[in-house]
Amino acid sequence: MHVLNIILLLLAIWAIPWKIYAVWLAVKRNQKKWFVALLLLNTVGILEIIYIFKVAKKPWAQVKSDFQRGWSSIRNK
Repeated sequence: MHVLNIILLLLAIWAIPWKIYAVWLAVKRNQKKWFVALLLLNTVGILEIIYIFKVAKKPWAQVKSDFQRGWSSIRNK
């Protein structure tokens, strides 16, 4: 059971930032159906990554910059 807990923790650490970023983008782009789908469906980051790169068409450099900016604002509080 201990290994399963570690795997679940790692999956959460991976999926949560992708979910937050994708939901934030959907809100900014006023895409209500995507917002609901991204918020309710748990796909371990897969749907979120597809949305970010294919639907919202965000380049990796911008995604990386947004993640770094978000992380630094959390660390500085």
